[in-house]
Amino acid sequence: MNDQHIVKSYDRDLEAIQATILKMGGLVEDAILLGSEALTARDIEAAERVRKGDKAIDALEEQINEEVARTIALRAPVSRDLRILLSVLRLAASLERIGDYAKNMAKRVTVLADTRGIEGADASLRRMAREVQGMLRDTLDAFVRRDAELAREVLARDESVDQMYNALFREILTFMLEDPRTITPAMHLHFIAKNLERMGDLVTNMAEQVIYFVTGEKPQEDRPKGDRTAYMGAP
Repeated sequence: MNDQHIVKSYDRDLEAIQATILKMGGLVEDAILLGSEALTARDIEAAERVRKGDKAIDALEEQINEEVARTIALRAPVSRDLRILLSVLRLAASLERIGDYAKNMAKRVTVLADTRGIEGADASLRRMAREVQGMLRDTLDAFVRRDAELAREVLARDESVDQMYNALFREILTFMLEDPRTITPAMHLHFIAKNLERMGDLVTNMAEQVIYFVTGEKPQEDRPKGDRTAYMGAP
């Protein structure tokens, strides 16, 4: 087997791995959007599809881990090639966690279906979900295009997600103080908002990984962190 054939074979391995990470990313994007739509409509069947769909996301992460491990063992990559493979592993791990948060969001739809709504909260959560989904889409695009500048733009957008979370937190807290009957749905909505805020953090971690993958250097500047609320307990 000549060197040129080895290089072509290795390139095909990398392309296959990157195609799998994009497929995984697409499923996670769908889970975020379908989960937020299920919440707005109190659609238990749609929420169940999100929950069941998480198995496919987990399976793809396992597939990526196996493919990367096999490629490292067979090709012994160094320098930039090794950086690509390690970056893919980290991206897959973040995507799996985002998928888990989407599943957790869907789980709460069943409970919220039988509770009183809180005016404006669903619309705010939908905006947060759309922003996080858009950040994820751009991060994946930055990965494919090797575009560090686009990844840096994603970093800056995390602050808007934090600001939306902070505003919603204050709204929810006000409703809880004014009407104790809203405490149960308010707590569930808060946990959903916190999950979305954490998704935003994971996407920014992915964007930082893309910058490292493209440039070989991690971002030096500290990301602005807009979450200044007191924590109300773990989801």
